[in-house]
Amino acid sequence: MPLLASKDLKQTKNDHSRKVVIHIRDLRKSFGSNHVLNGFNMVLHQGENLVVMGRSGSGKSVMIKCLVGLMTPDSGYIEVMGKEIATLNRLTLDELRLDIGFLFQGSALYDSMTVRENLEFPLRRHKKKLGVVQDTAPLVPEALENVGLGHTMDLMPSELSGGMKRRVALARTLILKPKIILYDEPTSGLDPITAKEIIELMRSIQKKYGTSSLIITHDVDCARVISERMILLVDGINYAGGTFSELSSSSDPKVEAFFKK
Repeated sequence: MPLLASKDLKQTKNDHSRKVVIHIRDLRKSFGSNHVLNGFNMVLHQGENLVVMGRSGSGKSVMIKCLVGLMTPDSGYIEVMGKEIATLNRLTLDELRLDIGFLFQGSALYDSMTVRENLEFPLRRHKKKLGVVQDTAPLVPEALENVGLGHTMDLMPSELSGGMKRRVALARTLILKPKIILYDEPTSGLDPITAKEIIELMRSIQKKYGTSSLIITHDVDCARVISERMILLVDGINYAGGTFSELSSSSDPKVEAFFKK
């Protein structure tokens, strides 16, 4: 039997007082005979850092795409900030996405734009959210200062290191002041020192802005430092849930496999 699965998701002691910002229930998605998600459940609370770990092909990316409405699940229930995704029209879904920041695994900066232009792009695209009268000029340097890169505004992405690109991408995510941030493998491809810096930056951002963070990772060290709670995605379900300490000390073979070096 899956560890802790009968509890849906094990909650931390403070969760009872937290508002639920994402609720996924019995999510299923198949591609032909390939059953990727087989009844996945997840709850993310306001201000929480939740880590979802899973092997390659375990359904992490599919879950994220269903969560933001880029992919339609076969069945199940997804609610984000009180709105059921399946019931939203295109306009309402786009408005909801403005409150969801996404840090892509490869940073996804526009190579032909300077750092400044990369950050200005979402501001121009979403002027209505910011308000016509709001002066957006200070937002770019503010966002870059928050990630320690105020000096890079006029550089091109090709002039940045991998860690700096990840920081700029995070600044671009923050510039619209999202309520939820989805991190897709935030430390992938980075050396251990840079990865540690990114993890500490994620922690400081969560503390400063009170964002709710869903972190998709296979990096055990990242999960150990950043997570308040973890879910292990195995065979398309939330196989196990709990704190890092609880899961890393489990004797369940499928759980142990995640923490072996």
